[in-house]
Amino acid sequence: MGMKRSQLWAGLIAPLVAYSGILTAIYVNRSWWRLTDNAISDLGKLGLPHNWLLNVPLVITAVLAIYYALGVLDMARNSVEKAGIWVLIAGFVFLALIGIFPEGTSPHYYVSWGFFLTAGFGLLIAGIGMGLSGDRKMLYFTVVLFVLAWILAIWAMRTFKGVAIPEFIGALAVTIWHYAVLSKIWGKTR
Repeated sequence: MGMKRSQLWAGLIAPLVAYSGILTAIYVNRSWWRLTDNAISDLGKLGLPHNWLLNVPLVITAVLAIYYALGVLDMARNSVEKAGIWVLIAGFVFLALIGIFPEGTSPHYYVSWGFFLTAGFGLLIAGIGMGLSGDRKMLYFTVVLFVLAWILAIWAMRTFKGVAIPEFIGALAVTIWHYAVLSKIWGKTR
């Protein structure tokens, strides 16, 4: 079964919504927010004026990403790839929960970690599944991206006071992998 065109479009715009929200929130809070000293979530914390600039786009992004990922799930060729996509979908649920439970609420720390761990391991498992179906380039690309992102994120966590840089590294790794998969699917639908 093929993916719906609306799912392709949801996949295309989902990261753009997230990054637009993040960059707008950074701009609005530029008087105090620093890349090296803060977390991305600081931009959406309880009581912060305009915290919705971060939180609403994260929820919208998650809804779009889940809709897209369900289309990818329909195209999965083996159980490992399907399992990875389900883990990735769980990651997108955690992304929505970051916006629903912003910094300052008790579940925030856990849903934040939940997003980065499930999204990262979801893409790794899905990429291994793609490799098992014969797409070796995607397998190698996924493993290199996963390992590189973890190395850079751990280095950044040890180097900087805040966690925004490791968060951006993780988010960019998921985004790069997502667009690599999307481009393959888009190419097949033409």
